[in-house]
Amino acid sequence: MKESMRDTILHTSARMAENCNNTSYIVSKGERRLPDRGVIIELIRSLRRVMFPGYFGDENITVISPDYFIGDRLTQIYGKLKRQIVLAFHYRDYETASYESIREKAEETCRNFFERLPWVQEMLLKDVEAGYFGDPAAKSREDVIISYPGLFAIFVYRIAHEFYVQNVPFIPRIMTEYAHSRTGIDINSGATIGEYFFIDHGTGVVIGETTQIGRNVKLYQGVTLGALSTRSGQKLAGKKRHPTISDNVTVYSGATILGGETVVGEGVIVAGGAFVTQSVPAHTKVIVNNPELQFKDSDKKIELQGADNSEGIWEI
Repeated sequence: MKESMRDTILHTSARMAENCNNTSYIVSKGERRLPDRGVIIELIRSLRRVMFPGYFGDENITVISPDYFIGDRLTQIYGKLKRQIVLAFHYRDYETASYESIREKAEETCRNFFERLPWVQEMLLKDVEAGYFGDPAAKSREDVIISYPGLFAIFVYRIAHEFYVQNVPFIPRIMTEYAHSRTGIDINSGATIGEYFFIDHGTGVVIGETTQIGRNVKLYQGVTLGALSTRSGQKLAGKKRHPTISDNVTVYSGATILGGETVVGEGVIVAGGAFVTQSVPAHTKVIVNNPELQFKDSDKKIELQGADNSEGIWEI
């Protein structure tokens, strides 16, 4: 005889509760709570209004004093942000730190973050310039600010990075994964990225945690800056696993550059579809030898050879 649905639910809930009790991380315990993802996303939206006043809200900056508007928004952001940082530190450090010391640490983290915001804004304005001058389809700088997914992903990364370098748990990842879900661009908050950075189109771009990127670098869609292998898992934590991209480098769509010891030199151009696992000398071009193309039409076969690669380039 089959058991009733009520009995099935009771048995299922008992087994699932046992899993929860036997696994330390599957459910929050005690007075600990994880940061609220919804609040973090709200903070990102508020910070974008502060970085680009008048673009993402109904405020009229020609009427409202910018310093009044920014000051008012930052005051509101501070209250919500500190609460989320307290939750994050308390969840991680509740066994080793008092609640009062955690609150003091959250206050200091907020202060450091707010002191850095003018610099972050300056970096973002340079990223806007890179987007405008780097894309002939951009009609204006305003177009880049309100429409380009690459700039949004870079904005979220630059905010999240400020918390990453202060060793704030959970929050940087929540931020960058939100941008990832919105844009298809995955920039780890631990990456180090210089000024005038531009991601064109963007979908499928992956930038790993220990990636280092210089100034005036341009990436196209589908680029991966990743690790050679992650089979060792947590043993690799904290080690340089991702490549270094020097100044004035362009990486075209679908290229993959892997490895912590891989350095792409200044001024390098990496062709689309390239797979790079070794360092590249400065001021060279990395190309992929075109495979043979075949078109079959009934009994006819036409073969097209790859393009002439005689201009003295670095081939892989």
